[in-house]
Amino acid sequence: MTSPLTHRERVRLALDHKPTDRIPIAMVCSGINSPAREEFEALLQRERNTTLAAYLDPLLDIRGITPPLKGAAAQPGFDIWGVHRHSVSYGPASYSEIDVQPLAKAETPADLDKHTWPSTDWFDYAALPELVRRQRAAGDPCLMAANGNVFETSWYMRGFEQMFMDFILNPELAHALLNRVCDFWVEHFTRILSAVPGEIDLVFTADDIGGQEGLLMSLEMWENFIKPCHVRLNKRIHEFGARVIYHSDGAVMDAVPGLIDMGIDILQALQFDARGMDPVRLKTEYGDRLGFEGGVSVQRTLPFGKPADVRDEVERHIRVLGKGGGYILGPSHAIQAGTPPENILAMFDAALACGA
Repeated sequence: MTSPLTHRERVRLALDHKPTDRIPIAMVCSGINSPAREEFEALLQRERNTTLAAYLDPLLDIRGITPPLKGAAAQPGFDIWGVHRHSVSYGPASYSEIDVQPLAKAETPADLDKHTWPSTDWFDYAALPELVRRQRAAGDPCLMAANGNVFETSWYMRGFEQMFMDFILNPELAHALLNRVCDFWVEHFTRILSAVPGEIDLVFTADDIGGQEGLLMSLEMWENFIKPCHVRLNKRIHEFGARVIYHSDGAVMDAVPGLIDMGIDILQALQFDARGMDPVRLKTEYGDRLGFEGGVSVQRTLPFGKPADVRDEVERHIRVLGKGGGYILGPSHAIQAGTPPENILAMFDAALACGA
């Protein structure tokens, strides 16, 4: 009898477009928000006599790994970039909203030197070998480092509207800011991948460049400001033999050729409720050069459909995106409060039942 594949083997084979025992499953740039998580766990305890961890651990093939901070690098409420967020209630739970953008008043590239920038020396990369050893002993997952969001980190510090104004009115500052952020991510991933050679298969990078109706900017603007940073970052990641899994929400179909040229290996999120996002076209036109992760709708099917609708969508994505390999199934983003727990269960059960 053939031994079952490990999580890592399953993901590697799928991304190499080779047969697997079942479709890989992951929750990249995702999760189950409270109280949906509590309701899902209650359903599992009631109907399966199991816990959430006991149910998900054997299913999820990709797990994140990150070096711990080794000092008091950030004050409470602030991230390492000096951005502050506060909690905003939406009723059953809350989300974080930015209220301090430390570079909002910068006017020239020289002003960036006045900011306290994060240092890779704040991280304990020497802890990674032991963290990897523990992960391998707990089921040999496919390990993914994160986060690599150049444009997003920049506008978090600068302000979303202001960043777009800079693209037009202050391009020198925009380029300087983006490149400074990119420098950090290049060094950060270099130190991560150097600390555990060959152990990390995926590096998660991101920049939301799409909205519900189309791209947030022209392709020309994206090519000028953002793409060159990711080309540099992706080149460095590939030098260590890792694959780049790139996240963008929204309608990004027009940017896919450029994203491939930029050096990504896997397109993540796959919000097919956005205008023009077509799984058949994605697979037909780009599936020989690009893998895919995500796709199960958190905007429509999971929150508002029935379990049968969820099963149909899962089966359709596996049939289309998973044909010949290259697909990792998961939700298109975080599963929100109010999502019926039966639908969450239907997503995972259908993925297991479908096979590869």
